[in-house]
Amino acid sequence: MSFLKSLFGRREPAEDGAKGSAKGPAKAVKELEHQGFLIRAEPFQEGGQYQTAGSIEKVVDGEAKVHRFIRADRFASVDAAADHAIRKGCQIVDEQGERMFR
Repeated sequence: MSFLKSLFGRREPAEDGAKGSAKGPAKAVKELEHQGFLIRAEPFQEGGQYQTAGSIEKVVDGEAKVHRFIRADRFASVDAAADHAIRKGCQIVDEQGERMFR
């Protein structure tokens, strides 16, 4: 039964003050503007490590658009995960541009 709870149950927020959790939106650890897009690194703690996650924002036709991403990459420090999220965000922008919002 505890196995099913771990799969479907709600995760508790990180006890060490980590940014973000399964209960609410992650907070941006780092931000970067790249080609008119705002990339925010929002790593969260998972299994004792920090998982790469973030968002890409841009105002398109007067409407704020947001694309969220999570990658499988995990790191021992929140800074390393945030740096990787910024790099991945830049890569997504370079490859997809505004098409990611369609």
